[in-house]
Amino acid sequence: MAALIIAGEAIFLLPFIVMRVFKPIIRDVFRISDLEIGEAQALYGLTALLSYFFGGFIADKWEARKLLSVSLLLTSIGGIVMVSIPSVAAFKILYALWGVSTIFLFWSALIKATRQWGNQNNQGLSFGLLDGGRGLFAACIALTGAAILSYFFPEEAVEITHTDKKNTLQYILTTITSIVLLIGFLVWFTLPKQRVDSKNKSTPFNYKLAFALLKKPKIIFYSLLILSAYSGYKLTGVFGIYAKDVWGFSIENATYFAVLIQFTRPITVVLIGWIGDRFTPSKVIIPCFISMAIASFLIGFGGLEKNYLIISFCLFILIALGTYSLRGLYFALLEEIKTPIQLTGTLVGIISIIGFTPDIFMSLFTGYILGKNPTVIEYQQLFSFFTLFPLLGLIASMGFRKNSLQWE
Repeated sequence: MAALIIAGEAIFLLPFIVMRVFKPIIRDVFRISDLEIGEAQALYGLTALLSYFFGGFIADKWEARKLLSVSLLLTSIGGIVMVSIPSVAAFKILYALWGVSTIFLFWSALIKATRQWGNQNNQGLSFGLLDGGRGLFAACIALTGAAILSYFFPEEAVEITHTDKKNTLQYILTTITSIVLLIGFLVWFTLPKQRVDSKNKSTPFNYKLAFALLKKPKIIFYSLLILSAYSGYKLTGVFGIYAKDVWGFSIENATYFAVLIQFTRPITVVLIGWIGDRFTPSKVIIPCFISMAIASFLIGFGGLEKNYLIISFCLFILIALGTYSLRGLYFALLEEIKTPIQLTGTLVGIISIIGFTPDIFMSLFTGYILGKNPTVIEYQQLFSFFTLFPLLGLIASMGFRKNSLQWE
């Protein structure tokens, strides 16, 4: 399980965690706007969309050890390109390629291996441990990067030049790229070999089954539930730049705030996964969406940014807690709906087609609203619009619980 946890987050360090934590300095070094970053991440989402669909089929036919290792190796090669600080156009192409390297051979294989590791009564805890461990690993990497940033930046903010920022970012990217590459080798040599049913390996992809599942109401609600939850996770990438642009934090302090948000993840997902096993996961999901909707509405309503900084700060923590709780629960629903183990990869690929489309539109949506020089008004608009997503998730959760699903 330890290898799955480390690999499960290492694959996303370069395309996501780096941007989520170090976005303020990335904007300055690459001289790139939020909208251009959104376009790059939208390209990631488009290539990932196809990768989810066909990757689920591959996960049911090949052992996880090989799939995960190759994915990590390919992703680390992209990290080498990013260290060179390429042009904005190359930056966007790199994200498109990462959409394939991080998803096609990786995502469904990871979820299937985790489900096989846990028994039918501990799926919430299994996925909670997976995402909690991933969160702890990501937070530690982010903290290391923040320490590098603090070490290399001059003490006086007025002395920080573009060269200072570029050199610091390159140190951070080189460190993280090296970690991803090493973990690829670690997974190859430590993850146990798995037997793959030769009959399953030679069976062609069942398109009729895939499209039949896509039409089932419970699967549709399941997909929308993940879409809403994942939109919240994508929004956490804004927290650091919000701290800089609205609260007036320095780049260093804004980075540490983003790191703090990362550290709420491991505790939350493990605890909520354990709670989900004691109750029904789909029941526990409902209050998570409610808390996210209330917090985002209050931030969007405005008036708390500076006069009531502590309250504003707590609202961001509440969104993070709701978001990470959902991440610890939504794949535990695979057991709740009694998914046959041999169809796990296929179903994960199917629900991911809809569920992870925020990779396409959320960054574009964020970049379009914030523009090049966002003020508190743009951030209020962003959070006001975002409130619709947890409300959609609440409706999807109720629809999921109401509908039944027959596998035969």
